Amino acid sequence: MKFINYLEKVSGISIYGMSSFLLFGLFFLAMLVWTAKADKKMIEEIRQIPLDKS
Repeated sequence: MKFINYLEKVSGISIYGMSSFLLFGLFFLAMLVWTAKADKKMIEEIRQIPLDKS
């Protein structure tokens, strides 16, 4: 049984609920890909921002 079938059986779910779930999933996947491909030096600089006292 496909995952979409489980969501369709939930009472009151509409196209808005499905589209927001899909949008969240795509955003999460895009952020996961970006973090995997990001430059490690840039990540280190971003990680140090809270510690800077400038």
